[in-house]
Formats: sequence, C-alpha cells, structure tokens
Amino acid sequence: MIVFGSTLSPYVRKCMVFGAEKGLALELQPAGMGRGGPDFQAASPFGKMPGFKDEDFLISDSSAIVAYIEAKYPDPNLIPAEPRARARTIWYDELADTIMMAAGGAIFGNRFVLPRVLKQDCDHEAADRAERDQLPPIFDYLENMIPASGFLVEDRLTLADIAVASPFATLGCIEVRANPARHPRTAAYLEAIHARPSFAEIIARDQATVAAMGGPVSAQQAA
Repeated sequence: MIVFGSTLSPYVRKCMVFGAEKGLALELQPAGMGRGGPDFQAASPFGKMPGFKDEDFLISDSSAIVAYIEAKYPDPNLIPAEPRARARTIWYDELADTIMMAAGGAIFGNRFVLPRVLKQDCDHEAADRAERDQLPPIFDYLENMIPASGFLVEDRLTLADIAVASPFATLGCIEVRANPARHPRTAAYLEAIHARPSFAEIIARDQATVAAMGGPVSAQQAA
C-alpha cells in the first residue's frame, strides 16, 4: 500500500501513523505541490495530499484512507465499534481536520511552507493571529476533555488520538507547542502520544527536514 504526499502534512502523517499502529508497512511516495506521477493524479484528481493506492484501488482524503485501512485490517481496532465511542472518535478526527487545521495551517503555512517551500510572500500577522486567538481555545477544550488514562476515547489509542496529535506534531517542528504552565494535561498528553514509535520516527524526520530548509521564518527575519 502506498501513501502519496509528505509527512509534514498532518493528513499524510495521520495515515502513516494509523498504518504503523496497525502493524502495516505503508510506503510513502513524495507527491503534492506539483510533484507526483500518474498514480497520484488518479488517486487525488485535485492534487491534494494524501493520495492512496492499494493494488488497483485509488482514493484520496485521509479520513477515507484510514476508514479503508480499518475495514480491511480490523485488528487492532482503531475506530471503535461501540456507537458512542465511534461517534466521539469521528468528532475528534473532524476537529483535527477542520478547526485545528484552520489554525495550524495559517501558522505553519505562513511561517514555513510559503517562505521556505514555495518561496512566496507570507502573512505573519495571520500566523500570529492564529497562534494568539485560535490555538488557545483548542488547548482549553482538550485540557478539559483528556481523561486520566491519557487517551481520548475508550481509555486506549484510537484514531481520535492519532488525528488530534498529528497537527501538533507539525506545529512542533516550528516550535509551536502547548504551554505546560497553562495547559499541563494537554502538553503531557501530546508529549506521550508523540513519543510512540509510530509518531516519533516520523517527527524526527520532519524536524530534520524543516531544519535543513532553514526552519521557520519569523516576522523579524522577514523584516
């Protein structure tokens, strides 16, 4: 099975970690931002990461991909079967894909992707505004929702944890993290999830990639 994209994308990382937690060795092929071959184009007709291929089956969108993997490889179960637990898991996946990514995308996009990858002008005010106004309510919410077990649903690792932790792994590559003084439970939760082998190896590579490309660009550097 092939995942097309870059693990600097939280959506791609979500798929790779999900597969790793299933014990699957997914192959990552670079794609997106003008890269990728015919299979990626067929899997993702609008050029969005990630694309996915399993033999002759092609699909895009991280939620569709993990749903396919879960159905084909049901053990260990990462999307709960119990109705309420499944609904909560899907909610956290949606939270990560939309609300969290709206904030994280504005920060990572303007501090790294635009200036370092695309060599384009960026909007530092938008990045600062997202970090100041959009991230804290997300951290506040998680601070009140993370159980003592350290897992969001059913007191075990599920897609909920993988999805929520992935955008914060990307932000951590540019030194944007939960403040342990203000959000101690959230900071400890993310540290523990990111320390899992499925996350840690990818995060190390992503951090090295960001550093090799010059790291984040601040408003002071741009000036």
